[in-house]
Amino acid sequence: MSLHPRVSAGIPAKTAELAWKVCPKGTPAMLVRDRLGEIFDDEEFADWYPVDGRPSLSAAQLALVSVLQFAEDYSDRQAARAVAVRIDWKYALGLELEDAGFDYSVLCEFRARLAEQPERADRLLGMMLDRLHVAGLVKQRGRQRTDATHVLAAPHLVLTKGDSHRLAQALVGKGVTPLT
Repeated sequence: MSLHPRVSAGIPAKTAELAWKVCPKGTPAMLVRDRLGEIFDDEEFADWYPVDGRPSLSAAQLALVSVLQFAEDYSDRQAARAVAVRIDWKYALGLELEDAGFDYSVLCEFRARLAEQPERADRLLGMMLDRLHVAGLVKQRGRQRTDATHVLAAPHLVLTKGDSHRLAQALVGKGVTPLT
C-alpha cells in the first residue's frame, strides 16, 4: 500500500449543516475539529508507507479515528461503523454524508504500521500535543515523558489464525515453551 496524500477541502457543507442541526450543542468530536482543525496531515505519515502500491486510506483520518475510538472505548468494528453512520464523526473527519467508511481491519493494519517502529507512537503523540498546545487546550510545563502506544494500540486486539501462528513461532524462537 502507498500513501497518496489527501488534499483537504474542509468539512463538506452538507455534513456541517446536518451535524449542527442534529447536534446543536456539538459533540466532543465536533468540538475537537472546530477547535483544532485537522489534527493530522497525511504528509506527516509519508515515511510509514512505500512509494508504490495501491493507494491507502488517509493515514491522517485513520489516526483521528484511532483517537476517537480510544475516547469512546470502541472496538475496531464499532469505530469503523461509527465512521459510516455517525454524523459527528463524519464532521470531525471531514467526510461527505455519503461516505461509506472502511472495513474495520484497516484499523488493525494502521496500528501495525504504528508499531513497526517505536518512535512512531511518540511522534504521533507529539503531533497531537503540539496542536493541543497551540489551541490553548494544554499547557506546556517543561519536560514530560508520555507513551502513546496504549492509546492507539488499545482497541481490542484480535489475532487472526496467521497472527497466532506467527506469535507462537516468535515465542518458541525466544525460548518460550508452548503449552501442550
